[in-house]
Amino acid sequence: MGKASRRQRGTERGTARSRPGPVPFERRPFEGLAGETDWVAMREILPAATATVSLRPEHVPDGAPTEVTVATVLPMAWPGLHRADGTVFVGTQSGNASGDASRDLAGQVLAALAAEPGNPVVTTAPATADSPRLQDLLTDDTTFEVTVHEGFDFWVEGQELEGDAAASLERANETVVPTTKMAALPSAYWVRIGDRAHIRLVLPDDEDAATDALARLHASGDDTLGGDTRLLGAFRACGLLVPVWDLDPELGAADYEDELTAWSTRYAAALASTESLSADERRARSGLLSRQVTLR
Repeated sequence: MGKASRRQRGTERGTARSRPGPVPFERRPFEGLAGETDWVAMREILPAATATVSLRPEHVPDGAPTEVTVATVLPMAWPGLHRADGTVFVGTQSGNASGDASRDLAGQVLAALAAEPGNPVVTTAPATADSPRLQDLLTDDTTFEVTVHEGFDFWVEGQELEGDAAASLERANETVVPTTKMAALPSAYWVRIGDRAHIRLVLPDDEDAATDALARLHASGDDTLGGDTRLLGAFRACGLLVPVWDLDPELGAADYEDELTAWSTRYAAALASTESLSADERRARSGLLSRQVTLR
């Protein structure tokens, strides 16, 4: 092999070594953020909702806002939108899926900030191991207060639409599942799907410990929310557990606030238990795991 060929291959190897590595998988991508459970809810279970976050100034381009509106979905499933009025939106349920949702969303935020006002972000560059995460972009005092909407009118915020644009918004609004944010616990949401009603709750605890606690409650018959309600099971989302209850469809969210508060007391006691699971509790745990699904 000639010297030139060796030099060329050595240069290629050096270039390859300098490339950023792939994104490491993050089981709990929103861990460490204020409102981790609601970040999960926004990404996985809420149809139409928004929240506002504050950014560190060093990550904001000149002339761009230091606040960003986080939304569940944007028009055309855009990853981001820089409105003509300067407002910046990012969609949690669109964009790349690298294995670290925090890194993906941070990329969407930066792309939307950099976009010219009045333009959407249609695609974003794939994240790498060197890409910042939301934990790098958001201020330490940022909060994450979710507002649930009846539809997607927040896309236009009162602007008059006509023709295809109005029809498109109307079609989107028809897909929204009626959802109510409950007061008894953070990240608890009552939903009506067809003629059935459910409560979905994103638990903040380690999913194995949470599964054990649910198993203890199920074995003792304390996992319901009263009446004819029943715990259907739980699914995993962004490293957290989301139990789902089937409810009386004739009742609304307000009718379950007290029951959910009482359940939270029983759950806290079960979570704090250091006793080994009994045979009945182990069977209950196996049943929960057999019905469990993982979102994304």
